[in-house]
Amino acid sequence: MPSDLFFKTMNTVHRGLITVSGGRKGWQVADMPALKLTTTGRRTGRRRSVMLTSPLQDGAALVVVASRGGDDRPPAWLLNLEADPDVEVARRGRQRQSMHARVATAEERDRLWPRIVADHPRYGGYQLKTKREISLVLLTPKATDAQRHR
Repeated sequence: MPSDLFFKTMNTVHRGLITVSGGRKGWQVADMPALKLTTTGRRTGRRRSVMLTSPLQDGAALVVVASRGGDDRPPAWLLNLEADPDVEVARRGRQRQSMHARVATAEERDRLWPRIVADHPRYGGYQLKTKREISLVLLTPKATDAQRHR
């Protein structure tokens, strides 16, 4: 299984590609849109960013897969957002957006997982590598004050 150093290095390279290309490259990976997810560290309270792909959009929710390449350990970003679901998401050509993150319910996962694996079979392979059920995370836009008072 890849090491933490490998994942951190790949994320640094990915963010660097976006920066060096002026945002023209790096926002599409393996036929999926990429996004930068920023969470709050559950132990440190510091902001942590990671580049992820979103294989599916479900209504207003962006879906991300907490696969960690099929590792038995969940990714740190998943543990962080479970502790504090207030996250920030950056996507190509859009302003950074405050979002709410939550792990999909069993029913949602049962509905979404087959669609993800049909389009991106690598995720099915990751699930076969691990004993843990790979979580799906739904990222939904937070309502603005104006939307809340309507």
